[in-house]
Amino acid sequence: MANATTASPAMMAAPASDRIAPKRLFAFIIMVFGMFMSILDIQIVSASLSEIQAGLSASSSEVSWVQTAYLIAEVIAIPLSGFLSRAFGTRLLFAISAAGFTISSLLCGFATTIEEMILWRALQGFLGAGMIPTVFASAYTVFPRSKFHIVGPIIGLVATLAPTIGPTVGGYITDLMSWNWLFFINVVPGIGITLGVLALVDFDEPHFELLDRFDWWGLSFMAGFLGTLEYVLEEGPQYEWLQDTSVAICAWICAISAIAFFWRVFTAAEPIVNLRTFSNRNFAIGCVLQFCIGIGLYGLTYIYPRYLAEVRGYSALMIGETMFVSGITMFLIAPLVGRLMVKIDMRYMIAFGLVVFAIGSYQMTWITRDYDFYELLVPQILRGVGMMFAMVPTNNIALGTLAPDRVKNASGLFNLMRNLGGAVGLAVINTVLNDRTDLHITRLQERVTWGNATATETLTMFMQKFQGLGDSTLMAMKQLSQLVHRQAVVMSFGDAFFVLTLFYLGLSLLVTLLSKPVSPTAGGDAH
Repeated sequence: MANATTASPAMMAAPASDRIAPKRLFAFIIMVFGMFMSILDIQIVSASLSEIQAGLSASSSEVSWVQTAYLIAEVIAIPLSGFLSRAFGTRLLFAISAAGFTISSLLCGFATTIEEMILWRALQGFLGAGMIPTVFASAYTVFPRSKFHIVGPIIGLVATLAPTIGPTVGGYITDLMSWNWLFFINVVPGIGITLGVLALVDFDEPHFELLDRFDWWGLSFMAGFLGTLEYVLEEGPQYEWLQDTSVAICAWICAISAIAFFWRVFTAAEPIVNLRTFSNRNFAIGCVLQFCIGIGLYGLTYIYPRYLAEVRGYSALMIGETMFVSGITMFLIAPLVGRLMVKIDMRYMIAFGLVVFAIGSYQMTWITRDYDFYELLVPQILRGVGMMFAMVPTNNIALGTLAPDRVKNASGLFNLMRNLGGAVGLAVINTVLNDRTDLHITRLQERVTWGNATATETLTMFMQKFQGLGDSTLMAMKQLSQLVHRQAVVMSFGDAFFVLTLFYLGLSLLVTLLSKPVSPTAGGDAH
């Protein structure tokens, strides 16, 4: 494999000494804020979709596209960023992304119809996506290797913290002001980030001549492949997968586009993405780990709020306050992870993080309808610790050992894997919840009969409660049916957590396939 410290334009831009230039660090921090905004916007509307639905007079199926449009556009743009970063340079690409994200945020806030909102959200996702892999690439090409243990936790914290606190921030903003401010709040920081990047970033030079060889066919195939894949994963669970016509059509488009995309990538003179980077073992396994970490990151950011809303009846604000525990944990644990990366084999840290994450999920397998803030406290702390220990070293092992001239392209692929993992995770979790709820309802209904003393006592109690309010027998039967359904839902949540427990315990064994990474404080070849 190529020497990770071989001189290249990207590496030559880095300081010769191990000292980080203040201007360069400040420019990087500005870029990190841009990445934070872009990732935060994936989840920030999730807690406020009902308010957006009411504000735009949309149906529930239409308002779900406020989220889906953003995700589809983002998943197409992220791998494209590697090529565009080389063509435009980090400074220009990031400024265009930040400015485009800011303008489309403003348009989202002023949207008066659901069609306008979906269009501007798609534009916001597509333009903002370029900021995410560009920050990852800059972290591992601009700074000396001895400082990876500092910049690594910064981007790892943002990548995990932003989606975790997204529902919290969204809940607060909607509660205090209105849903429009979910988008208006991006405008002032977005302007500041755009101007700051234009003034301070000087990491590399643009190569506009690459645009003459831009592979439009490759882009079309990639958009068809990734866009329809995201749609199938988003919509499949609620529409019985291929039994729905639109999901089935998109699945066919996805399969055909995937074949065309992979053929094009390996035959084009200047491919839209370079998949040969996967020949590096640590990068390839790191991408698999990132994909699986994405399942837990986005999966649990979905499953906890859903339990709190459906079973506990929490408002968006209350859900946000409960979920904030994981965010605080990640924030506090990040400096420790950075320090330990210098002293401990990062493979052991990843394995430890995955096991801790599994333990946190296992504690939730005993979930009941009475689980509240304090019952969720320890599992959420374990989730935060596990996520940071797993993600930050994975970033370093996958990207920090590549030759600098390969990092820009690799960063796009690496971040794509996290988002795809999230999409697959949500699809699997939704399928498990739906199927297991149906199974548990059937089993519980078989036991709730006149021969069951507890069921009879409960029904009698409900009948007495509704006496004089109408048909007490019918009302009591309805109440008992709701009780059975709620219990089935709670049991399905326990099943979903158990699946995640087994998955992450098994995943912890994957780190044995990683080559031992070079210490961040040392130079030398990447393994």
